[in-house]
Amino acid sequence: MRLQQLLGIDLPIIQAPMAGVQGSALAVAVSNAGGLGSLPCAMLTPDALSKELATLQSQTNRPYNVNFFCHTPPTPDPEREAAWHAALAPYFNEFGIDVNAIPSGPGRLPFSADMAELLATFKPPVVSFHFGLPSADLMARVKSWGAKVLSSATTVDEARWLEAHGADAVIAQGLEAGGHRGMFLTDDVHTQVGTFALLPQIVQAVKVPVIAAGGIADATGVAAAMALGAAGVQVGTAYLTCPEATTSALHRAALQSEQTRATALTNVFTGRPARGIVNRIMQELGPICPAAPAFPLATAAITTLRAKAENQGRTDFTPLWAGQNTSGCQNLPAAELTRNLAHKLGR
Repeated sequence: MRLQQLLGIDLPIIQAPMAGVQGSALAVAVSNAGGLGSLPCAMLTPDALSKELATLQSQTNRPYNVNFFCHTPPTPDPEREAAWHAALAPYFNEFGIDVNAIPSGPGRLPFSADMAELLATFKPPVVSFHFGLPSADLMARVKSWGAKVLSSATTVDEARWLEAHGADAVIAQGLEAGGHRGMFLTDDVHTQVGTFALLPQIVQAVKVPVIAAGGIADATGVAAAMALGAAGVQVGTAYLTCPEATTSALHRAALQSEQTRATALTNVFTGRPARGIVNRIMQELGPICPAAPAFPLATAAITTLRAKAENQGRTDFTPLWAGQNTSGCQNLPAAELTRNLAHKLGR
């Protein structure tokens, strides 16, 4: 089945949901251009989510996607938290931060029954998940209003698992992709491969449509993915410099600098592997740091350092999320970028 038919869109282009750098404005622009705009929801309170969904529905009558995480919240581990603070102590001292004043809390919550009930009020046409899928009862609730469900696979085994558990399409997330790895059946980063190696394997392994993601930034890359069997393409990094994104000035500058020649998977910002532009904290503690608490408990301490450094115009502790291909970061309006990505495809 063509992705356009499955999701009710004109162009087989999905804007990747990117928490912390976008709100509903980016999703609206992409959906109105014929693609599938996405709203990241894992960091939103119920009230904030309601407001964003109301905005989406008032500004577009086209399909859109809401995205949630499906991680298992970790049990607080005081010893590991103390080890993490000890690893960060030189930075706390440098910026005059009182470790006892650092807030606690996860910052990112998994999809829940309460969120499902909130969504039922709005009935979003597409719901996507990262780190697997929610429980069977939550999946049934989401599908009860006719929503199509997408989720990310980083291996063939994950793709088969997603299909078996009810996903309507699978996003094949290659190693090049920016942000968090969607891996959920393994923690071994050595199982992670590039998009154009992963994509044809997943296409052969499952019957549902497969969406390519990771390292695709222009129409040529989109066409190549489609030639390998993709039903559509999900693009994230190229949208980071669109005017509708809320990407900070510091992050935008990094995306359009020579810094982008070096990206890496790191766990220092959240506790889970995610790809970003290499900066000071990644160089000095990792990029994979054994002391980092389990996802998402690493975030609070780093956020405090980030705020102090950014006030000085520095990105030493900023998660500069980016994929390996930043050539698409051209400051274009999201609608124009969406149409450009699809322009080599026949309707």
